[in-house]
Amino acid sequence: MEYCKLYSDDAGESRWADVDVALEPRSFAPPAQDIEISDPEPARQMMFLRLRASWDEPIHPTPVRQKLICLAGSVRVTASDGETRDITKGDVWHMEDKHGKGHHTMVTSDVDFEAVIIQHE
Repeated sequence: MEYCKLYSDDAGESRWADVDVALEPRSFAPPAQDIEISDPEPARQMMFLRLRASWDEPIHPTPVRQKLICLAGSVRVTASDGETRDITKGDVWHMEDKHGKGHHTMVTSDVDFEAVIIQHE
């Protein structure tokens, strides 16, 4: 399992990286059988988000370290270094480009983009 991560390098340039998630068999909900699960990550709050079809925002950094899980629609996200990623249903996008040049996001689907945001700080 993996997710895409958008971060800022020391020069303030936003860049993409793919992150592999380590899953280990563990007892998660006894007495159910062990399941493959990752280590927990602390979270501060969770929100639902909707961006209307054709929504297009100016470039900006993320306000906090957070993960987005796409539920419907799609967006194209362009890092300040020019690399783009398309985030579609089921994708997980980890944002931590809190300083520097930021990223540009626009809805590319004909339907609204809907997601869950999990903030870590």
